[in-house]
Amino acid sequence: MQPLQRVTAPTVDVLTAMLGGTEPIWGLRIVKESGRPSGTVYPILDRLERQGWIRSTWEELGSRESPPRRLYEFTDEGEAAAREIRDAFLAKHRG
Repeated sequence: MQPLQRVTAPTVDVLTAMLGGTEPIWGLRIVKESGRPSGTVYPILDRLERQGWIRSTWEELGSRESPPRRLYEFTDEGEAAAREIRDAFLAKHRG
């Protein structure tokens, strides 16, 4: 897993949205929960995946009639690092 070169508020918002659950989360839900536009969120997700922080899979076809969604989840190392970065960023920007 590669370290993040630059931690921005949008990146922290994406990490926070992903840390909010225990199940894989699809991109549109991350967009909604982070409050960031898709043009910001998807490049962040791509970068996090390339750097080994998250992995993605396509949802298996099931009872939903709509197209499958791409699901994102943290790697074990990525989740721990995301919590550290989020907490440090929030502590720095609160006061």
